Amino acid sequence: MPTARRSLLYVTDLAYPARGRRYCDEDIQLTAALREDFDLALCHPRDTVALMDGFDAVVVRNSGPVLAYQQDYDAFRARAAENGALVYNELTGRADMAGKQYLLDLTAEGFPVIPTVDRPEDLARLPQAERYVVKPKLGADSIGLEIVTGERARELADGSVLVQPCVDFAYEVSFYFVDHHFQYALNAPRPDRRWELKTYEPTGADLEFARRFVDWNGIGHGIQRVDACRAPGGELLLVELEDLNPYLSLDALDASRRDAFVAAMKASLHGMFSRA
Repeated sequence: MPTARRSLLYVTDLAYPARGRRYCDEDIQLTAALREDFDLALCHPRDTVALMDGFDAVVVRNSGPVLAYQQDYDAFRARAAENGALVYNELTGRADMAGKQYLLDLTAEGFPVIPTVDRPEDLARLPQAERYVVKPKLGADSIGLEIVTGERARELADGSVLVQPCVDFAYEVSFYFVDHHFQYALNAPRPDRRWELKTYEPTGADLEFARRFVDWNGIGHGIQRVDACRAPGGELLLVELEDLNPYLSLDALDASRRDAFVAAMKASLHGMFSRA
């Protein structure tokens, strides 16, 4: 007898006004492909708790910044923990899923990350810079980000924000992983146009850099995006490790790479069910 199809509750905010991206297009295309293997329904993040018990797993995709629905998200995490629900990505992430504290932790552990502090007495540990980036620890999608002078950074560093030197980088590059398997990389050749992306062929050193952060995070099943910048000295520095709902920029891929990613995601979901 054929095996019963598993059901997915796919969480997305199709109307979220992302700058330079169209969440709805990506999720319409991705869900169309996932329906080949799974029974699937879409819902807004505010509706997840009310609907999740009727599905075999919850897939969190382009759901927007959690700050917009923090209570609903907290309730979702609590329900998932209480019921042992399968969630993709699994809710054990140590990076953006838990806020921006990880940038401080990685700085302290000596990882190749843009140096980050959160207290005025620690500003001396940062490289000297004319400008500094200040952003909320609980921020997302550049919400609340400011570029300020050193004096202003000292005034703002009250423990609730992160302070980093403003790096004059050559370009940004993102590495995309399903589980612990590298899928593709994209870069933004122009720093002022973050979402104008081109396919990037990483070197062995580039992949070693990205895998360090995926291994550190320890997520067993899910999608992660390692965002980095090419610093003036030529080295890569981590900008962000997105482990909650990373936008995938699938429209920047050719058909073969896009199909390969979808196949990897399907295999990951099937594997999650087989291990449950």
